[in-house]
Amino acid sequence: MSSLTPIDHQFDKEHIWHPYTSMTQALPAYGVVSASGCELTLEDGSKLVDGTSSWWACVHGYSHPDILEAMQKQLSTLSHVMFGGITHHSAIEVSKKLLAMTSDNLTKVFLADSGSIAVEVAMKMALQYWQGRNAPRKQGILTVKQGYHGDTFAAMSVCDPEGGMHTMFGEAVTKQLFAPAPKTPFGEALQEGDLEAMEALLETHHETTAAV
Repeated sequence: MSSLTPIDHQFDKEHIWHPYTSMTQALPAYGVVSASGCELTLEDGSKLVDGTSSWWACVHGYSHPDILEAMQKQLSTLSHVMFGGITHHSAIEVSKKLLAMTSDNLTKVFLADSGSIAVEVAMKMALQYWQGRNAPRKQGILTVKQGYHGDTFAAMSVCDPEGGMHTMFGEAVTKQLFAPAPKTPFGEALQEGDLEAMEALLETHHETTAAV
């Protein structure tokens, strides 16, 4: 099986720099020609299971008929428009659904186009809030170790500061406050003492901490 237009692997190798890949000793890039469900079909006809859901962006699988129908309908009506000073029906409807999932005291929706940007926006909102409250010293973020929140600079600053892949950026990344990660396994209720270190850090640094 092959795609309609053969994949130019030589051009790819010489000119395209793939994420998390060396420029000089790049890993092989597999040529994908189609996708369905959780499977990617390669140009030689073999199939791969996409265990990362296209980096968490395709959680319902490829070629889902309901999603394809909705995308085609939206593309033929309004493919994209800037959101500054403009609104539209689809944005309002998805925001209504998001609000219905959250607690009653969360009443605002800010739409972002990736996980990293969502983290960046949340951090900027926290800092801007304290600026508006005339507390400009509150610019730090308190978080826990062993976390991953994205690859943009603000998001990198709250990723794990020791074992994370962002340590190479050194002083260019803003220093934040880190508490030990809770020892309770994920999905279980936190145990007594899990948050003691975080509480102590917040008590000591609350005057300069903008958000947790």
